[in-house]
Amino acid sequence: MRKPVLLIVAIVLLVGGLWGIRSLQHAPPPDFAPPSLPAPAQPSPVEAARDQPGDDAALPAFLPAEARQTIALIQRGGPYPHAQDGSVFGNREGRLPQRPRGYYREYTVDTPGLSHRGARRIVTGGDPPQAWYYSEDHYENFLSFEVPARVQP
Repeated sequence: MRKPVLLIVAIVLLVGGLWGIRSLQHAPPPDFAPPSLPAPAQPSPVEAARDQPGDDAALPAFLPAEARQTIALIQRGGPYPHAQDGSVFGNREGRLPQRPRGYYREYTVDTPGLSHRGARRIVTGGDPPQAWYYSEDHYENFLSFEVPARVQP
């Protein structure tokens, strides 16, 4: 009869000890708010543009950050990370102004986290490029933009 009582006491102490250890691992939140840090000073748009390398500050805000590298590669003439980059874009749906075949070229804008090309593209017109278009939905829609003389990746 004594052994079952000792066993029950041991189990209660073990469970209580584990519960105590677990409560130590999750410290309760403080009863006060920590002091707030002052917000970092935001540069003016003029300062932000001045601090950017090269003339690439003139790129429109709708372009994702990865487009900067694609544009720099296009301006250098490659090498491109995808075999399809630099190939003729046929404009079969007619979403861009009609031009002779071979006028438009397509390039991949990488999408972080994807193991394939994704849907984002830049399409250029002319050689060297005189017209620039961005599509984030695999050629369903295009946004026209201008590119400065040299873009830094």
